[in-house]
Amino acid sequence: MSGGSVPSGGHTTVIQRILERRAQRLPVTHEETTATIAVMLRVVPPPKTLLVCQDLSLRRQLERRIAAALLECESSADEDEALARCAAEHRALIVTDSLELIRRLRARLTQRAPFVIYLAGLDEPAARAAGLAAGADECLGRRAAEQELDARLACARRIAELEAVLRVTLAENRKLSATDDLTRLASRRFFSKHFPREVERAARYGRALSLILCDIDLFKGINDSLGHAAGDQILRQFGARLQKQLRRGIDWVARIGGEEFAVVLPETGYEAALEVARKLRAAIAQTQFTSERKGIGVTASFGLCGLDRVPAGERRLAERVLKIADAALYRSKHSGRNRVTATMFNAGSE
Repeated sequence: MSGGSVPSGGHTTVIQRILERRAQRLPVTHEETTATIAVMLRVVPPPKTLLVCQDLSLRRQLERRIAAALLECESSADEDEALARCAAEHRALIVTDSLELIRRLRARLTQRAPFVIYLAGLDEPAARAAGLAAGADECLGRRAAEQELDARLACARRIAELEAVLRVTLAENRKLSATDDLTRLASRRFFSKHFPREVERAARYGRALSLILCDIDLFKGINDSLGHAAGDQILRQFGARLQKQLRRGIDWVARIGGEEFAVVLPETGYEAALEVARKLRAAIAQTQFTSERKGIGVTASFGLCGLDRVPAGERRLAERVLKIADAALYRSKHSGRNRVTATMFNAGSE
């Protein structure tokens, strides 16, 4: 390895709280999970229901029962129209007396499948079996008692609501895992997972890759003198400034510590990455940050590890690149701060 210093001139929801605790690997109690689901079930919109039935009198009767079950309902007598509505907007629940419609619904390739209740002409095992074979989730006879119909609708609603809650929870979980909540940059977890993948990809194709680590200088003093709210504002502005200087859709930034950030530069060799690091340092130091309409001077130190061609077959390569960039950052911090220290990676060296 060869190195050199390059001096430079001057609304958190209940579900979010629980998922954040999971991200920190803290235990979540059964009571917390149950309470969260109960809250979400209370506020989730009523499942959209589509009633498809040609018999007008039966359709009107079912409309009343569906409304009584507190479901948002539309009705249609035309199967093609019903399919078009489903294609335009997801319907969580379908109630129909048409086996053909059920088959056509199940033949569609969609990310979300509706819960289907089939109204059999005859309340007998063979008719119910035909409905299940077509793809229905629940079957009952057209002449079933209102109490049974109400119970089936309540069950279907419960399933649709739980499915909606699960989708929201999974989406929030992915978001919290991948995104730093304060800066909206990639999270440390995202960096730990995807930076090695960037290194592997570059090694596979023999491409360049560089990593810049940066740390806000004397950030503790900002928090101590101006308060943590001001510190949070600085962190958000800092991340935004970094992103503004980078190639959109190619380079990416992650917050990997309290005031430490990683900048990943795919397809970028040592010299080009050094220019990027210098540009980032200047973007931070030359224009004041703001908090409560007051200007605040902020600087940052940078450490770079650049590879003009990522070698294949190197052991623990991502880990080693990170370690080299971190050592370069350390030298910047202990050589006066507000500077860039750059190191070129040499293959084969530990």
